[in-house]
Amino acid sequence: MFLPTTRDELNTLKWAQPDIILVTGDSYIDSPFIGIAVIGKVLTDAGYRVAIIAQPDIHSEKDITRLGEPRLFWGVSGGSIDSMIANYTSLKKKRKSDDYTPDGINNRRPDRAAIIYTNLIKQYIKSSKPILLGGIEASLRRIAHYDFWSDSIRSSILFDSKADYLLYGMADVSVLQFAEKMKNAEDPKEIKGLCYIEGKAEDIPEDYIELPAYDTVKKDNKALIEMFHTFYRNNDPLTAKGLYQKHGTRYLVHNPPALPLTQKELDSVYALDFERAQHPYYEKQGKVKALETIKFSVSTHRGCYGECNFCAITVHEGRTVQWRSRKSILTEVEKIASLPDFKGYIVDVGGPTANMYGYECSKKLKTGSCKDKRCLYPEICPSMKINHNPQIELLRKIRRIKGIKKVFVASGIRYDILLNDKQYGKEYLDELVKYHISGQMKIAPEHTEDSVLQRMGKPNRALLLQFKELFENTNHKAGKKQFLTYYLIAAHPGCTINDMNKLKRFTARELKMNPEQIQIFCPAPSTYSALMYHTEIDPFNDKRLFVEKDPRRKELQKDIVVKKSSEGHK
Repeated sequence: MFLPTTRDELNTLKWAQPDIILVTGDSYIDSPFIGIAVIGKVLTDAGYRVAIIAQPDIHSEKDITRLGEPRLFWGVSGGSIDSMIANYTSLKKKRKSDDYTPDGINNRRPDRAAIIYTNLIKQYIKSSKPILLGGIEASLRRIAHYDFWSDSIRSSILFDSKADYLLYGMADVSVLQFAEKMKNAEDPKEIKGLCYIEGKAEDIPEDYIELPAYDTVKKDNKALIEMFHTFYRNNDPLTAKGLYQKHGTRYLVHNPPALPLTQKELDSVYALDFERAQHPYYEKQGKVKALETIKFSVSTHRGCYGECNFCAITVHEGRTVQWRSRKSILTEVEKIASLPDFKGYIVDVGGPTANMYGYECSKKLKTGSCKDKRCLYPEICPSMKINHNPQIELLRKIRRIKGIKKVFVASGIRYDILLNDKQYGKEYLDELVKYHISGQMKIAPEHTEDSVLQRMGKPNRALLLQFKELFENTNHKAGKKQFLTYYLIAAHPGCTINDMNKLKRFTARELKMNPEQIQIFCPAPSTYSALMYHTEIDPFNDKRLFVEKDPRRKELQKDIVVKKSSEGHK
């Protein structure tokens, strides 16, 4: 069932007042792929009365006041994407479309949505009920961070929004703990994954690590780099210390992350009753494009141990992969197959990276992530025992479910992981080529030049060529004519015009194609690449770094590759 979003629905349910009201920057899509829907269903399953206000009008009280005041607390999210990334391109041009807004028109999600919605509540609801921030926008902006759109170091979003608390990460368990504290009128400050504001240093837990103050990191790049290293290294649930950072006369207190869900807990989340549809109240305003992708897709796992420097997944979902049981996934596919508008095609079976399902580093699971090295970069750690067999078996079972015509793996794969699996990697690729792609397969080398790949934290191009050869041979043996599609990034920190000319020559000579999937680098908050962009320093060796900041030359870097001509540029 849908969660209520109108006063009429509250009356039908005979609710005088919701316990919790969730406010989101997306239209209300009741799907396991939508964070606010997941949180709402988790709370509802625990017995709370939860209502949702989606994309409220920020110029009046009509939407934000229509359900009254919650009994326990407000939950505020900018939506499934950081609102500034959702609203602007990497050249700071306003986006015309938004896949999570009715009719796809980018006219409903305000800039800095979490801040605006918090202020909207405070303006029109003279409430003493706490406001809790959550979602990816809150996660990425929970400490002092570089903001590309204002070209400045902004304070924690808790201070900017004047909300009361913030839960970072996926928050399935921590939001239940928070709700329980609110119900019992107890202090929530010990909850893992929680950030809050403290007025006195003596009230901060003794073993917490102090980060350089906000006023310091605004002015001092070295202090900012030091701060980010400490923040990043304390993101593992098993090893992290609590953190705190002075903002003016007060302190941001950052509790250690919540523990990953057990498989049983994760399965229970996906067993909840999702409509896999847009709420009728909002569908009247227009359909959302996002449903075309997520309605008939299945998420098999969370987290990513890839740790690409430009990617926000590590800071939000974590670098420990949690996967669902085979039974849980098959049950969901059977539900999808029974939907009246299902035509037999599963759009995607995967996660942040499709081929990370069903295995993790046993050392990491017991003692936490290593502080001095990464799982995949500069090469795959021997402790990471790559095994594609769990996903092979899963895909075979999905194909046999009644009503299934085709199952796509569209999430994208890490080809370095596939090549590392000497036992099952080739068999996995055989399965993909025969059954799970159609015409083309997406991979993301991001670049071809070693100096740029190093700053990105991506594998070298020799592995790309090795995989290309294997893919082509596999297609030939299967009697298929399928192709690779390459996602590439221009103007990443450290990338020059000369690097893009080399990339152009490499793709023409070695890949035998003219790339079209090129995006200009966008500095997502709380990523190492954003840190490089702002400081113009490589944080891993403290050396000066070329960073292209001129929008015209950023576009030139992209044009070098997408134009049909192979001539160089200066």
